[in-house]
Amino acid sequence: MQPVNRFMTHEVENQPFAMGYYNVWATDTALKECVDREGGGWADEQLMDYGEQAGGELVALGFDANENPPKLRSFDRYGRRIDEVEFHPAYHELMKASMKAGVNGFAWRNANRAGAHVARAALMYVGSQAEQGTGCPISMTYASIPTLRHAKPEIADKWIPKLLSTQYDPRSIPMEQKNGCTIGMGMTEKQGGSDVRTNTTRAVLQADGSYEITGHKWFFSAPMCDAHLVLAQTDAGLGCFLVPRFRPDGSRNAVEIQRLKDKLGDRANASSEVEFLGAYGELIGEEGRGVSAIIEMVGLTRLDCMIGSSSQMRQALVQALNHTNQREAFGKRLINQPLMRNVLADLALESEAAVALTMRVARAIDSAPRDEQEAAFARIATAVGKFWICKRAPAFINEAQECLGGIGYVEENILPRLYRQAPLNSIWEGSGNIQCLDVLRSLSKEPKTHAALFAELQSAKGRNARYDAELQRLMAAFSDMEQIEYRSRYIVERTALALQASLLLKTEHDDIADAFCASRLGGEHGLVFGTLGKEAPVDKLIERALVVA
Repeated sequence: MQPVNRFMTHEVENQPFAMGYYNVWATDTALKECVDREGGGWADEQLMDYGEQAGGELVALGFDANENPPKLRSFDRYGRRIDEVEFHPAYHELMKASMKAGVNGFAWRNANRAGAHVARAALMYVGSQAEQGTGCPISMTYASIPTLRHAKPEIADKWIPKLLSTQYDPRSIPMEQKNGCTIGMGMTEKQGGSDVRTNTTRAVLQADGSYEITGHKWFFSAPMCDAHLVLAQTDAGLGCFLVPRFRPDGSRNAVEIQRLKDKLGDRANASSEVEFLGAYGELIGEEGRGVSAIIEMVGLTRLDCMIGSSSQMRQALVQALNHTNQREAFGKRLINQPLMRNVLADLALESEAAVALTMRVARAIDSAPRDEQEAAFARIATAVGKFWICKRAPAFINEAQECLGGIGYVEENILPRLYRQAPLNSIWEGSGNIQCLDVLRSLSKEPKTHAALFAELQSAKGRNARYDAELQRLMAAFSDMEQIEYRSRYIVERTALALQASLLLKTEHDDIADAFCASRLGGEHGLVFGTLGKEAPVDKLIERALVVA
């Protein structure tokens, strides 16, 4: 339907048209270069297909899913307790598309190919630009596989194939009857939050080898998942347990949803508070080793926080460029105004650096089983990257909103949804302080992480004088462990910037790398976006980022 351009009082002119359908993958030069560089370029066909959907029909589904958030149905019409969450059909379609594309299992199904986790990270990056409400159950399903490999064969062999399925099956029935399954996580409780060792939920061994779990979870993510990995206390300490929605006899498990969280963002997805009233659970790994069993899952979901924030930034940039490329002010299109060009180029530079670090961490995770140094680098770089990239997203998206002006604050546009969503990834799976403490913990308990980190940083030495000076400052900072906890936010921030600079310096785009070093490492950049120096390759950065739909 064509819009009306003439009203009784005025004509509509100098107003941009909304972003048309476009291929999210094919139009993202920086992403394609990163994926190629980190070894995932062989998945181009899958990425092309999903990119077409993400820039097309999934966008409309994302709006519908957010306008119609999930509802808790505690009881059926006859008063029987059912504890089910009802989603809008648009949400189910988004989940269906994500699983069909393989965001939940692509890396594991292609584990024999180098770069499988990079390709899977790119798939999530592409799809998340349409809507991120599916990210929670999809991410946890992907991340659960290493944890479930600690389970007894009869548990792992039953669950893992269903979790790797490309078929989305939303039916609330026992997993044996389903075509594909998803899995969630329940770690935090009211009294402890991230300090999970203070958990009070108890798991008691039963005669048949299962456990009866009693207690609560303050955040129980994606309550309609087919099972959850839950931490609970045993006589030997915290254990990790698989808690299915249905018991082996087909009856509902004793997990009661108390309420759904009324969240700032992520409104298409459901998060909940629950109580376990003697719930059936199966031990994963050993009693007292629950944190060790689930820690790899946490690391992978932290990677997905980086992916989510990076993709939000990219979509915000696409919207800002689309608007400024059509809107005129003071005699020129906004995109041609010098001050606006500085802002847009600075945002594009930030976006390129974010995706570069994200895909490098994905490659480290991919290589970890075969390379000890890459495994050590993945452990520290995941915490560093999550800390920095997730903190940059809210300010970045707000700057993109300013490029649009008032329309960037109106719900008909995707930017308000991106802005509400932006703080989530910096909070989920450990907020900023937790990431900094994890950096310190890995340095003190695993000496290989220090060597791996600085091996990565040293690989770009000699390519830029500002970078070399920053590297020297970092080496000195990491040598003073007495002060490092108090100053760890500053040190982790500088580490993240140095890692981003090192990656850009190793590309063929010397001008972009030099601009990053000058603005982020050299003290020539202000505290807001849009303060690049005169030598920055503004035209190139904007041209690489611009999408013409």
